[in-house]
Amino acid sequence: SMEELTSTASELNTRHWKLQQEAGIDIIPTGDFAFYDHMLEAIALLGAAPPRYGPAEGAEIDLETYFAMARGRQDETCDVTAMEMTKWFDTNYHYIVPEFYRGMDFRLASSQPFTAVESARSAGVTNPRPVLIGPVTFLLLGKTVEEGVDLTALLDSALDVYAEVLERFAAMGIEWVQIDEPELVMDLSDEARTLFDRAYNRLVWLDRRPRIMLATYFGGLRDNAELALGLEVDGLHLDLVRAPEQLENVLAGIGETTVLSLGVIDGRNVWRTDLDRALSLLRRAADAVGTERIQVAPSCSLLHCPIDLDREKTLDPEVKEWLAFGKQKLQEVAALTRALNEGESAVAEFFEASRDALERRHSSPRVTNHEVQQRLAAVTDEMTHRATPFPERIKLQQARLKLPPLPATTIGSFPQTREVRRLRADLKKGEITLQEYENTLEEEITRAIRFQEETGIDLLVHGESERGDMVEYFGEQLEGFIFTRFGWVQSYGSRATKPPIIFGDVHRPAPMTVRWSRFAQDNTTRPMKGMLTGPVTMMQWSFVRDDQPHRTTCRQLALAIRDEVLDLEQAGIKVIQIDEPAMREGLPLRRSEWGEYLAWAVRCFRLASSGVEDGTQIHTHMCYSEFNDIIESIAEMDADVISIEASRSRMELLNIFEDFVYPNCIGPGVYDIHSPRVPSSEEIIELLHRAMKFVSVERLWVNPDCGLKTRDWPEVRASLRNMVAAVREVRKEIERSSV
Repeated sequence: SMEELTSTASELNTRHWKLQQEAGIDIIPTGDFAFYDHMLEAIALLGAAPPRYGPAEGAEIDLETYFAMARGRQDETCDVTAMEMTKWFDTNYHYIVPEFYRGMDFRLASSQPFTAVESARSAGVTNPRPVLIGPVTFLLLGKTVEEGVDLTALLDSALDVYAEVLERFAAMGIEWVQIDEPELVMDLSDEARTLFDRAYNRLVWLDRRPRIMLATYFGGLRDNAELALGLEVDGLHLDLVRAPEQLENVLAGIGETTVLSLGVIDGRNVWRTDLDRALSLLRRAADAVGTERIQVAPSCSLLHCPIDLDREKTLDPEVKEWLAFGKQKLQEVAALTRALNEGESAVAEFFEASRDALERRHSSPRVTNHEVQQRLAAVTDEMTHRATPFPERIKLQQARLKLPPLPATTIGSFPQTREVRRLRADLKKGEITLQEYENTLEEEITRAIRFQEETGIDLLVHGESERGDMVEYFGEQLEGFIFTRFGWVQSYGSRATKPPIIFGDVHRPAPMTVRWSRFAQDNTTRPMKGMLTGPVTMMQWSFVRDDQPHRTTCRQLALAIRDEVLDLEQAGIKVIQIDEPAMREGLPLRRSEWGEYLAWAVRCFRLASSGVEDGTQIHTHMCYSEFNDIIESIAEMDADVISIEASRSRMELLNIFEDFVYPNCIGPGVYDIHSPRVPSSEEIIELLHRAMKFVSVERLWVNPDCGLKTRDWPEVRASLRNMVAAVREVRKEIERSSV
C-alpha cells in the first residue's frame, strides 16, 4: 500500500543516516533518496509532468502520478504510457527522461526535499546537506518533444523554482546545499556553456541562500575547468578516482575561499582504496589551499555500490579482504579525513591493514592464468571476421530457417515464476536435489515452447527459466569471478541487480548453456535461439578488476563466449543471440575517446561471434540507450540481426536511417516491457508502419523491447498475442499491396 511504501522509505532513510553517523561521516546528504529515480524526483520537484498524466496546476505531484510517469498506467480510468528511460551517463543505472514542450512553465510541485531535511533532523542529523539535480544537467538530459522549445526560457522558469527552494532551505537554517551538475564533465556546446553561466549568475547572487557545493563526477572537468571555476559557487566537488590529473588544474584556478570536496574513494567499484595514494592527493590539495577548505568524499554517489561487505559471511575470504562496499567506503572516508586532520598516526592500524590487503591482492597467484594470457596473445585478425559478407550468408540462413516476412520473436527471457525462484533458492540450500530442480525447469521450458507455438511466434526462445541474472548466470560458470549474496545495486526503479566481481583472468571450464538449448530445440520443429550475454555487457555489468585495462578483460570474456557459441552450433542450434545492451553504456563520456573504445569493443563482439558457419545466424540485442551516434560501429559488429529498444520513443531512433543505410536486419521493439501496460494490436501496427518507413520489409523483424523476465505471465500472453496479431495484419497488407 502507499502507506507501507512511505513507511518503508522513512525506515530506510533513518537507517542510512545513522549508518553514516556511526561511520564518522561529518556531512550527511538528504534528498538523495528516490521512490523510483532521482531524475524523476527532479521532474516532480519542478512540476514537469507531461500533459498526458492529467492537469495538476497548483497541486503537488502525487505518488500515483509519479509512478504513472515511471511505469505507465492502465486501468478502467486511465491508459497512459511511461516516460522514456535511458542510462545515467556511463552507468547501468537508468533514469526517466524529462520531456519539454513549447511554453512549458515549471513550478514547485514537491515538498520532498524539505520533508527530508525535517526527517533527518528528527533522526539526529545536525548538519544535513540537501542534494538537488542541477538545473542545467536536468535540461541537457531531457528531450524536446516538439519544435520551437526555447531552452533559455525553460532555464529561467526552472531557476524560479530553484531560487524558491534555496530560499526555503535558508529559512530552515541549512548551511550548504549540493547541486549536482555532472554535465560539466561532458563535451559542452556553446549553448550549454551559456546556460551554465546564466544559471549560476542567478543562483549565486540570491539575497538569501545556503552555500552551494557544485558536484561533478564520472570524469574530469578538462576544458570545462575554467567554466566551472568561474561560476563563483562556494564549493566544488571533483571525481579524483576517474580523473586525478584534474586536481592540479583546479588548484591553479580555485578561488580564495572556495571549498574543495575531493572524491578519492571509488563510488563505482568495490575494490579497497589505496589509502596512501588517496592521502597523497588530499595533502597536495591541503598544501595549496589549507586543510580547512578540504572535504573528503567518495567520487560519486554510493548508489552504484553494494551496501555492506560485513554481511557476506560466505564470500571467499581471500578475495573478500580486497573489497570495500558502501559501509566500508564510509569508513575509508572517515579514516582519510582523520589522517588529513590529525596525522596518519591517528589511524595507523587502519592504514596498515589496507596496505597488507592490497599487497596480498597484487601477489595472489589466483589473479593470473598464464594459459588464458597465451591464448589471448594468439588471437588473429581472421578470428574477428565472418567468412562471407552478409548479403551472401543471409540467403543461406533464410533457406535454412524458412521464416516468413516480418519474423516475430522475443528477446530471450520469459517471466520467472515464483515457483522457479523458490526452487532455485531451495537448491542452493540443499533442500532439493539437482534432478528435482532440472525436472521443473524442463516443464517450464516446455510450457514456454508450447505457448510460443500456439501464439504464432516464428523464432522461439527457451525462456531462460534456469537463469537468475543474465550476467551472474554465466559468471558462475566462468573462472575469475566471485559472487555475493547481498551485493544488490539499483538498476532502475524497484529493480536491482547483483553484479558479479571479476577478480582474475577469465576462462570457461565447460559448456554453459548447451544442455538447455539442446533440450528446447529437441522439443519443437521451429528454430530455437541460443541465448548468450556478450563480452562487453558481461564486463560492464560486473564489478570489473581495476588492475588491468578493461579491453584485456573484455577480450578474455570474448574468447569464453566464442567457445560457447561454437558448442551451441555443434549442438544443432541454428540461431545464436549474443546480447550487448551495454555497448553504448561503456562509451567514454568524451567524444575524443570514442574511437579507441569502439574499436576494441566491436572487435570483442566479433571475436565472440565470428567463428560460426555462414548458415548460422547471429543476433544481438541492445536497449535503453541512445544509439544513433554510434550506428556505424553497431553496423561494424556485423550481427545478422539486431533487436533494439524503440517503443517508448515511438521508433524515434529509426530516424537515423534516413541518412544511414543499416546493412543487416533489424528488429525495433514494438512492446515496452518495462511497463505493465498491454499494448493493443493497433498500437503495434502503427509502430510497424513507422518502422517500415525506414527499414525494408525484407530486413525488418518484430520483437518486444527487451526480455520478459520481470513481467507477469498474464500481461505477457496478452501482449505477445497482440504482437503476433499485428504482424499477421501487416503481412496481409503487404500481400494486398503486392498484388
